Amino acid sequence: MSFEVTQAMIDRIRVIAHGAGNIIMDIYNSDFEVRSKDDRSPVTAADERSEVYILDNLSALVPDIPAIGEESYAAGVRPDISGGLFWLIDALDGTKEFVSRNGEFTVNIGLIENGKPILGVVYAPAIDAMYWGSNLGAFSELDSSGVREITCDIPGSDGIIAVTSRSHRGEEEEILGKYTIKDRINRGSSLKFCLIAAGEAHIYPRLAGTSEWDTAAGHAILLAAGGDVKKLDGGDLIYGKDDILNPHFIARGRI
Repeated sequence: MSFEVTQAMIDRIRVIAHGAGNIIMDIYNSDFEVRSKDDRSPVTAADERSEVYILDNLSALVPDIPAIGEESYAAGVRPDISGGLFWLIDALDGTKEFVSRNGEFTVNIGLIENGKPILGVVYAPAIDAMYWGSNLGAFSELDSSGVREITCDIPGSDGIIAVTSRSHRGEEEEILGKYTIKDRINRGSSLKFCLIAAGEAHIYPRLAGTSEWDTAAGHAILLAAGGDVKKLDGGDLIYGKDDILNPHFIARGRI
């Protein structure tokens, strides 16, 4: 029997994401310290405090579902996810964007079942934009303007819109060269998935490193909006691997 994602759960996860965003913005608007982790990636108090908040609230909401958070995982916390149902949390996706204060950072909360993302919430607190998706559909709420259902766009004959990472670039041109590209957008964090889900872009190739918590929530939203995320060999991007790192992938709308 598969896990049932309910509207009540989605509403609660949205509240948790918003609360984490408030914590992040309090630190964003202060003179915060930037430190380096063992892999030389930046980390701030915003990453750490927002993750504790999310993990505590998820534990209170659904205590039987384990959760993997980026910072706790880096500290050696490895929960048992052999049951197949678990959370993947990136409490501050886009720390480089946070540090540069460009607003393109997000709170990512994804629920995985048997390797597949079944619920995702992405909240960008600096621009007050929230996206979420599940078997109940894909939706956005931008700048408190009201909830609207979103879906991937079917491009016209004049070409597609590509979205690429602002901070991490690989060999994407090899993939994009196969398409007629009419426009390009640079974005940080998981907002790239959300732009495709909302029909504002069509493809996001990623040939630079990511971890499972970077993609799970956005992947769930994109699936709910009619898109997909595939490895370069055409197989599905899956979660709960022994290695938390993702292979290279292509996120697509209806192309």
